[in-house]
Amino acid sequence: MILQLIFYVLWIFELVLLARVLLSWFPNVDRSNPLIQLVYNITEPVLRPVRDLLPQTGMMDLSPLIVFLIIQVLMRLLSF
Repeated sequence: MILQLIFYVLWIFELVLLARVLLSWFPNVDRSNPLIQLVYNITEPVLRPVRDLLPQTGMMDLSPLIVFLIIQVLMRLLSF
């Protein structure tokens, strides 16, 4: 039961992270919107440490990709 709950929390976080990635494609999005602030507030505590560990790649932020991969591995482990 608890593993299933963790699985669903990871899945929801993955959707929120996907929303953040899609929002990054639109630079004119109003960041003062409460819903957009919520997306950033949920994802930033996870992305920041990963971003700090990665080397600078110019304009590309690879931290969401790394977090997606980590989430997928965790979800695979939980589904056994």
